[in-house]
Amino acid sequence: MREVGAEQITKVVKQLALEAAYQLGDDVREALREGLRQETSPAGQDVLNQLLENADIARDGEFPMCQDTGLAVIFVELGQDVHIVGDDINEAIQEGVRQGYEEGYLRKSACHPFTRKNTGDNTPAIIHISIVPGEKIKLTLAGKGGGSENMSRVMMLKPSDGKDGIKDYVEQRVKEAGSNPCPPIVVGVGIGGTFEKAAMLAKEALLRPLDDSNPDPELAEMEYELLERINRIGIGPAGLGGRTTALAVKVEMMSCHIASLPVAVNINCHAHRHKEVVI
Repeated sequence: MREVGAEQITKVVKQLALEAAYQLGDDVREALREGLRQETSPAGQDVLNQLLENADIARDGEFPMCQDTGLAVIFVELGQDVHIVGDDINEAIQEGVRQGYEEGYLRKSACHPFTRKNTGDNTPAIIHISIVPGEKIKLTLAGKGGGSENMSRVMMLKPSDGKDGIKDYVEQRVKEAGSNPCPPIVVGVGIGGTFEKAAMLAKEALLRPLDDSNPDPELAEMEYELLERINRIGIGPAGLGGRTTALAVKVEMMSCHIASLPVAVNINCHAHRHKEVVI
C-alpha cells in the first residue's frame, strides 16, 4: 500500500489550475495551425492568427488565455493500492482549486443557482473519481467555460434513429450553437449508457489528444465524417464564416438499454483547457 499525502494532491491541483488557464496544449496549437493552413476566409484566417498570438502571450506572460477560466472539473483515476493520508481527497482537491484560482488571479465563476451569489473561490469544483488498479493517481483538470457548456445537450434518441440519426443530431446541435461556444470548437460525443453516462462519455471524450485516432475503426470513421460535416456548415472561427468551425470531434461509446439510444454532445471552446499529471 502506497501512501500519498493530501497536501501533495492540493499542490498538484493548484498547479494544474494555473497551467490549464495559461498554457494552450501543443495538440490544440497544431490543430489551430492546421486550420489556418486550410482556411480560405480572410476573416477566419485573421481570427486563427489572433488565437495563436493570444496563446503565446498567455503562455509567456502567465496570463489566462480567456477571461472565463471556467468551473474546475477534475477527473481522478485513483489506484486501489493508494492510501491518502492527512485529509480527505475531495477536500484536498477543493483546496487546490481554491489556491490556484486565488493565487493565479483566475476568475471565480461558481455561484448559487438561485441567488447567483458567487462562492468567492471557484469551489465547489466538480470531481469525478474512478478506482483503477495500481498505486498511482492520475489527476486531470479541465477549466470548463460557460459559453461552451451552455451549448451542450443530452438527447434520448429512438433506437431506430441509428447511426445516421446520431450524426444528424450532432451536426444540428453545432448548427444551433452557432458562434456561442467561441469556435473553432472541439466536440465531444457520448453514445450509449444511460442519460447521465452519455454526458460523462462526451465530457471524457474531450480529454483525448486532438491528434489521436479512435481505436475503434467504426468510431474513427464517424469522428472523421462528423468533422467534415461540421466544417462544411460555414460558421467558421469566431462565427465570422469559414471552414474551421471545429478542430476535432471525439466520440466515445458503450452499450445501452434495448429501448434507448442516449446521445450527448459536449462542446468545448478554442481554448480547450485541460492538463493532467500522474503522481
